[in-house]
Amino acid sequence: MRRLLTRVILLAALLLLLAPAVASAAAGKAEPIVIVADSRSFSGLRAWLSNLYNESLWYFMLAAVFIIPTLGIVLGKFTGFLLARLGINLKSRVLAEH
Repeated sequence: MRRLLTRVILLAALLLLLAPAVASAAAGKAEPIVIVADSRSFSGLRAWLSNLYNESLWYFMLAAVFIIPTLGIVLGKFTGFLLARLGINLKSRVLAEH
C-alpha cells in the first residue's frame, strides 16, 4: 500500500512538472518578451538607473548589489546617531523580562 501511494505521489508530481511544457508545446512559436523601463520622463539618478536597466542587466545588478547594502549601512548609522542623541543606549541591552 505504501509503495502504491509513493508511486501515485510521484506520478502526480511528474504531471505537475510536465504540464507547462505540454501547454507551451501545444501553442505556436512565441516571440520572447522584452521588458524595458520607460525612462523618458526621468532625470538624474532615476534616468541613469532606468537606462542602466535597459542597456545591461548585469551592470544594473552590480549597481543594486553595491547601492542597497551601502544605503542600509548609512541609514543604520544615522538611526544609531539619532537614537544616541535621544538618550537611547543601543550598546548595552538589559532584558526587561522577569
